[in-house]
Amino acid sequence: MDERAYFGYNVFQEARLMKKIITLLVSALVLCLTMSAAFAADADKAAKEQAKIEKEKMEINELSTKALTRLYAKIPLAERVITKSYAYATLSNTGVKIGILGDAHGRGLAVNNATGEKVYMRMNETGIGIGLGVKEYDLIFVIGTEEAWKSFISGNIKFASSAEASAKDGVNGDGIEGASVAAKGIWVYQMTKKGLTVDASIKGTKIYPYKKLNGKAKWSEQSLEETAMKAIF
Repeated sequence: MDERAYFGYNVFQEARLMKKIITLLVSALVLCLTMSAAFAADADKAAKEQAKIEKEKMEINELSTKALTRLYAKIPLAERVITKSYAYATLSNTGVKIGILGDAHGRGLAVNNATGEKVYMRMNETGIGIGLGVKEYDLIFVIGTEEAWKSFISGNIKFASSAEASAKDGVNGDGIEGASVAAKGIWVYQMTKKGLTVDASIKGTKIYPYKKLNGKAKWSEQSLEETAMKAIF
């Protein structure tokens, strides 16, 4: 191979190498842009979802405060009962019952006075109604023991078939004014727009933890990066 042919061959090889390098650089750039777009989209989605969660928590906290304020205004002694109890919970319900069968839904907060733990709760009530009516009320639970607390926040609580108008403490026999027996170690006040309802009929009411609000943030930075990589590859 003469010198001119050798020189031409080298130029050709260098051109091919340069083309490969440029192709790799462009591919890497496209990959980075795609990853950034995917990450930004998921981060934005996660931020919006977390904002909704925080907003709902604030709403429930306000509902809880209002429920307690109405109760204390009606029965001042209830404040001492609740602050001295092992734990308490408030559930605010706004439901429409249509026809013979209907259901109502609510949200609330359970607070452990002994440990400071807070658990957001949901409520679903299925019952028998007549005609069309809107029922709005607050349930304020007094939780007397650790066992009752665990049962309540786990969603495994089973309420009494009929509430007693004059509730008695199962340990020392003290009455809780205006409260009704809900379950073992648990009493309940029911507040409606018209005032306190002594006979709180809550049979058929299902109370369970609000997982979306109690769980950790669904998306972490690591999970976002992993999602972006999966979207690309």
